[in-house]
Amino acid sequence: MNAPLKPTPPHLASSLADPESAYLSRLGDRVRAWRTEYSMTRKALSEASGVSERYLAQLEAGQGNISVLLLRKVARAMGVTVEQLVREEERVARAERIALLGLRGAGKSTLGEKLARSLEVPFVELDKEVEKEAGAKLGEVFAMYGQEAYRRFERRALERVLNQHERAVIATGGSLVTDPATYQLLLERCVCIWLKASPEEHMSRVIAQGDMRPFMGRGQVQGRSAALGEIKKLLQDREKLYARAHAAVETSGKSVRQSLEQMKRALA
Repeated sequence: MNAPLKPTPPHLASSLADPESAYLSRLGDRVRAWRTEYSMTRKALSEASGVSERYLAQLEAGQGNISVLLLRKVARAMGVTVEQLVREEERVARAERIALLGLRGAGKSTLGEKLARSLEVPFVELDKEVEKEAGAKLGEVFAMYGQEAYRRFERRALERVLNQHERAVIATGGSLVTDPATYQLLLERCVCIWLKASPEEHMSRVIAQGDMRPFMGRGQVQGRSAALGEIKKLLQDREKLYARAHAAVETSGKSVRQSLEQMKRALA
């Protein structure tokens, strides 16, 4: 087996330039994202490449260098070229896919469709892809299979969309950010934009769309004040998660055209 990668000695850490550390981190991210996408364990990749699990773990953590020969072994086992694995321009590849985050009523579908049209790329609503994956409507998925199964369908749907579309605008479900692994995959493979709005705007928009779910708390009809309170709590609970997005666009009090221009500026 291979000798483990040696961490950078503390006395030399200050001499490493930030770009070098970032590069090693990106390299590790690519290997980890590939394993996630193809559902391959680190042990399986180790056996396929002949590189030790410990070595791979340190590589994925961005904690050290790797020889060219060992890197070639890893690349061959992954079915990619060394050039693909070590490319410098990560943002260029990631920027080909744009993912929109936010609660219902944030404008993900409306703005996403218009953004996709202006960029001449496909528009994908992940909720609809989840329904295809499960063979049932979302409400039925939750009722028949439960939350955990829904997360599995969501993950598979996202992996399929990422594999099928090199360029796309993806409108995600509002709760995707609560699944750490799926959210991490989205952050690694897409430029993520959080579409923000006030609780009042979230509520008025979904009502205007004929969606009465804000008034259904725990299966019981509730008043406007209680519904607004639940939306406020959701925003508060998920704010730090949404804030991990690469950019945020405030849509409150803005027209569709104004919000679309803000999104384009965020992507520039």
